[in-house]
Amino acid sequence: MRTFAPKYDKMRILITGASGFIGSFIVEEALRRGFETWAAVRKSSSKEWLKDERIHFIELNLSSKEQLTEQLRGKAFDYVVHAAGVTKCLDKADFRRINTEGTRNLADAILETGMPLKRFVYLSSLSIFGAIREQQPYEEIRESDTPQPNTEYGRSKLEAEQYLATTSLPYIILRPTGVYGPREKDYFVMVKSIKQHSDFAVGYKQQDITFVYVEDVVQAVFLALDRGAVGRKYFLSDGEVYQSTTFSNLVHEQLGRPWWIRITAPLWVLRIITFCGEYAARLTGKISVLNRDKYNILRQRNWRCDIQPAIRELGYQPKVKLEEGVKRTIKWYKEHDWI
Repeated sequence: MRTFAPKYDKMRILITGASGFIGSFIVEEALRRGFETWAAVRKSSSKEWLKDERIHFIELNLSSKEQLTEQLRGKAFDYVVHAAGVTKCLDKADFRRINTEGTRNLADAILETGMPLKRFVYLSSLSIFGAIREQQPYEEIRESDTPQPNTEYGRSKLEAEQYLATTSLPYIILRPTGVYGPREKDYFVMVKSIKQHSDFAVGYKQQDITFVYVEDVVQAVFLALDRGAVGRKYFLSDGEVYQSTTFSNLVHEQLGRPWWIRITAPLWVLRIITFCGEYAARLTGKISVLNRDKYNILRQRNWRCDIQPAIRELGYQPKVKLEEGVKRTIKWYKEHDWI
């Protein structure tokens, strides 16, 4: 990872969701900067990306404020980065239980223990705004817009943000658009599909999409820790706007241009597919990426967002544009035998 801000002299940082896609990269950067790094995990958490012997592990139960308070009592962290959460669930109630209530419990437990935090960074999502500014020509979604989440995921993230605003925590909120990179599994589904010779898109109306490479999300996290103003909320993207086919075209190129069939279907076809995906998930007990939330995400046409406040106030400068990011990601998938 690149250097984005000054190193810290053995400051203590707690990272929730440390075993996940974004969380594991935050752990690596914290170690590189010289933090005493604590990775919050569950008993069932994989430690595949957490091999460094300098990592301190702590088991936290985000579903219980009482247990969480006891687990944190006597611990003194200078910084907390809350990256734990879920993007898809079998039961829609789990979004609120994990994303909203988990955040509430963590905030309450920290306050109850009297921990003197310098900064609490919460990883939220552009999805809290839903399908707004959908009239062409599309305009950037701005912090002053009223969120209208159209997914259970977006609603749960918004409720978590709203709760933080009622606390005395020194919080900063980051709202990345679609995050991709090595270790990511949702966009990987598209990569695998293209490798298997098919690309599927939906809707005929222009779709403006934004992306942010995981390394740039990590950059923003540490800039927020260093200089973020308490209570501020920042959108994150790579600063560019892409069309719906751009990502798949770049993936296709990095895979060596295999023959493929590109299908663009009307939205009602996607609705049937996601309905069947949800039904199959209930029968098998396995979470599917083809669900109602996915339908609402894919039919949304405007994913533009205003990152100027992050640039101005944090000094955020996205380093990796989509072409380079896809190249790095596909290279990693190949090197780790994912494709």
